[in-house]
Amino acid sequence: MTKDTKNKSIGWLKGVLSNQSQSDQSSKEELVTTAIFEEQSSNMEEPEQSDIPSNKQLFLKDNQDKVSLDLIVSVENMLSDRQLLLYKNKALEDQLYNANETISRLKHDIAKKEQLLQDKNQEISVLESNLTNKQMSYDQLLEDYKDFQYTSKQEFDKISSQLEKEIIKYNKLNEKSTYTEYQNMLKIKELEEKISHLEVENQKYIEQYQRILGEKNQLIETINDFTERMSFSFSPKKTASTTLSE
Repeated sequence: MTKDTKNKSIGWLKGVLSNQSQSDQSSKEELVTTAIFEEQSSNMEEPEQSDIPSNKQLFLKDNQDKVSLDLIVSVENMLSDRQLLLYKNKALEDQLYNANETISRLKHDIAKKEQLLQDKNQEISVLESNLTNKQMSYDQLLEDYKDFQYTSKQEFDKISSQLEKEIIKYNKLNEKSTYTEYQNMLKIKELEEKISHLEVENQKYIEQYQRILGEKNQLIETINDFTERMSFSFSPKKTASTTLSE
């Protein structure tokens, strides 16, 4: 029971006692003082179920006047209220203990979850770092690819330009070669015709040479025959010596 309740009860009891005569006042104040003293002393210990009958038997209602009965009833009500408040207080203490246990368990769970969250945050930080490194690597590879693509395009353009020049040069050389082949063909044909003509003329010259050679041999033979006959005509001996020498 709280101090305010006790003060109110004492004030009410003193108000009731003030209406009694001087002879009854000393005995009733002693009774009230005894009840309050027992009430305050009972606050120092836990009440038990066996105390309730003894408190009820604290005051006997027989041969009491109305004021005393009212006082006894008020004190009994105060004690009953106090007992009820103690039971409620005990129940609230049990609830508080259970609530503290629940709070402790929840704090433990929260600590575990915070540790788990911290571990997950560390893992996320590691993953973010790895992702950042991979992103940087990807960006570097992308830059390298762009540089390679640009360099390759320049090389391709350069090779394409050089190839076009070589194709133009090849076409010119091909045209020149075709023209040269055509000229050579004409020259060969002309030479073949000239060779054929020379072969014909050579054949004519050979035939003419053979004819002239035949005529020459015939003429030599005729001259030799004439010389022989002339030699026999002038000198038979000389002719004979000449014949031997030949």
